[in-house]
Amino acid sequence: MRAPVSVVIPTLNEEAGLPACLGALFEGVSAGLLRELIVADAGSQDATLKIAEEAGAEVVVCAPSRGGQLRSGAVKAQGEWLLFVHADTVLPEGWSATVESHLAQNNRAGYFGLSFDKGNLAGRLAAGWANLRSRFFGLPYGDQALLISRRLYEDLGGFPDIPLMEDVALARALGRSRLQRLPGFVATSPRKYQAQGWLRRGGRNLWTLGRYLCGVSPEKLAAAYRRH
Repeated sequence: MRAPVSVVIPTLNEEAGLPACLGALFEGVSAGLLRELIVADAGSQDATLKIAEEAGAEVVVCAPSRGGQLRSGAVKAQGEWLLFVHADTVLPEGWSATVESHLAQNNRAGYFGLSFDKGNLAGRLAAGWANLRSRFFGLPYGDQALLISRRLYEDLGGFPDIPLMEDVALARALGRSRLQRLPGFVATSPRKYQAQGWLRRGGRNLWTLGRYLCGVSPEKLAAAYRRH
């Protein structure tokens, strides 16, 4: 019997975070869960591709659009289940047992709680808001990882090929009834928050989400996002 899970990781110059992300995935290999690892790269100029290839990943070269990258990776994947993970996100120890249990029990999509790998007060507050948003509004972001069956993913049309908010778009298509919080917390890098300031970055993310929910196009949002 073939392993059921394909992992898809979108990358763009992720040499700093990718090794830890990949390192956490190896327990899934030992557990017989991981069928393949697909890295959907948008033109990295650093050591990202070398790191991916040394880990045995299949590399798919894509245009720079995270939604498009995730979509392209999913097309290449052969597993019955898809696990989408950001390159700066580290799955929690024991995640393979959690995933195995989820696969056996239901067809809902699963996501993890969020934490930052440097746990200061600002990080705990930002993570707390993200976990509340996921629980009460059914809007987990991509840095929380997403586990979804291929059948459900394809029934929903998959990730849209958009440069921003692709995770929110798919979460809204799923709805709260088809989303399940998995035990454990991923650890994601706080580097963007540290570079821009926790309050500024958090407020900007909330403003972007609000504008998207009000109908502003992802292309306009992405252009504004890049300017700041």
